[in-house]
Amino acid sequence: MSVQHPAHYKDVPAWQLSDSFWLRINPLLPKPKSRFRGRGLNRKNVGGRPPADTRQVMAGILYVLRTGCQWNAAPKEFGSGKTLHRYFQRWSRARVFKRMWRAGLEEYDEVKGIEWKWQAADAAITKAPWGGQSTGANPTDRAKRGTKRSLLVEAEGVPIAIEVGPAHRHEVKMLAATLDAIVVARPEPSQPPKQNLCLDKGYCGEPTKQEAEARGYEVHIPDKANAKKKRKRKGGRRKARRWVVEVTHSWLNRFRRLLVRWEKKKANYLSMLYFACAIICWRKCEL
Repeated sequence: MSVQHPAHYKDVPAWQLSDSFWLRINPLLPKPKSRFRGRGLNRKNVGGRPPADTRQVMAGILYVLRTGCQWNAAPKEFGSGKTLHRYFQRWSRARVFKRMWRAGLEEYDEVKGIEWKWQAADAAITKAPWGGQSTGANPTDRAKRGTKRSLLVEAEGVPIAIEVGPAHRHEVKMLAATLDAIVVARPEPSQPPKQNLCLDKGYCGEPTKQEAEARGYEVHIPDKANAKKKRKRKGGRRKARRWVVEVTHSWLNRFRRLLVRWEKKKANYLSMLYFACAIICWRKCEL
């Protein structure tokens, strides 16, 4: 039985935290440390700064993710920008955002089911003007600093794995790490139905085939030379299955904080990506 969540996400703007999302996020947050020390009669309040309202802080992080504004430019109703950034880094170290993504995928699998039969992967380059970990010279933008995100999705475009590397790293070299980064338990590839991996022509070559087949995938890469012959022999064009990963990259780009990478730490940038992927999964559950 699926859990009914109030306040559908469509009832609030995209940059606001709805009640249904908060009910999913709240159990995953670490409990704040107690301000009391001692036991029994000796238990005392040691004072100090009271903890911030966690829903208000999470709403502020979502606002930054959706609008792409600087931390200090977030509305004061969410608290100070330093507070938002401090909690974001604290939750990032605690892997809160990755757990959110995993919880979103598990709920989606329960409600609609993950389509493991047809999967697709592709990479996209993002500017990284401040540099940092996993950034490098962008070969398509006059060697300016950039980063590349490699994404794996299931048949409906729901993200199931993501990896980040320098902009100059070829996507073939990131494929193995991406396939190993699936955040939920993947069914055994030996069980029917078989699992197919759809890639574009940039992945052509024996290394791609070896890495994918070692993980139980059957690889599908367009063959331009024989494409027309295959269509004539099979009596028509088959359903395109690789384009869904392009759609998911477009969904991620709607989170304007991801259009340009401003986080120097790889962990912080990945946390932003995990948060966006979690939102995509939960929205798919409510459609």
